Amino acid sequence: MYKLGLKLWSINTDSYLHEAEKLYERGVYDYIELYVVPDTQETLDLWKKLQIPFIIHNPHFAHGFNLAKKDHEKRNIEIYEQTKRFADELEAKYIIFHGGIDGTVEETARQLSKLKESRALIENKPFVALPNKMGGEYCRGSTIKEISLIKEIAKCGFCLDIGHAICSANSQGIEAYFYIKDLLQFHPQMFHLSDVSDMTSPYDAHPHLGTGRLDIQYLKAEVFPADAIISIETNKNSKENLDDFAKDVSFLLGV
Repeated sequence: MYKLGLKLWSINTDSYLHEAEKLYERGVYDYIELYVVPDTQETLDLWKKLQIPFIIHNPHFAHGFNLAKKDHEKRNIEIYEQTKRFADELEAKYIIFHGGIDGTVEETARQLSKLKESRALIENKPFVALPNKMGGEYCRGSTIKEISLIKEIAKCGFCLDIGHAICSANSQGIEAYFYIKDLLQFHPQMFHLSDVSDMTSPYDAHPHLGTGRLDIQYLKAEVFPADAIISIETNKNSKENLDDFAKDVSFLLGV
């Protein structure tokens, strides 16, 4: 049976926190994947009050964390120490990392290895960053070769993001589902899932399940193991409730 996750940010301590508690009590999902926004340690006590398992997502480039560049290393370590505190106190199973933007994959691997984080998972990325949003061009950890190098040097696990895989496959001229199956060679500990509106686009988006072109039945039959850990990373339409997330869960389980 799948273990399904709700993606929230550490700053979501108003309506979403309370809605998350209610949905967990109803058995809608199994864990929270919490993205730690830098310098929000004051929210940790609120999350600790929830009797819910956690997986932690380290901040990415948009919040100043970029493993791919040497000149970011000092700030990277500062941010990671905050993430580590969340992971330790919430007893998180994994910490998910992005490989960074531009720079070099060798630097990504070196810095991640230096953290000596046994819970680390590297997440595959699109080949190109979102224009005018990420401040860079090329994502590290976007190809089989780069993921292999990061895993070999950093001795980390792997989070397979389905949408990112399709974006990267489009940039590389590889058939999308073939590339997803190829990524299974890294034996992912968990998955990220949202639908895909444009199966030819190199750019990432997060539409609700059942609203796009993604063959979710294929993923259930050929990609996800029976006990897969899957964080549903779809957009949230309301600031007051998580009803759309609950519908995504129902769609995934019903397909």
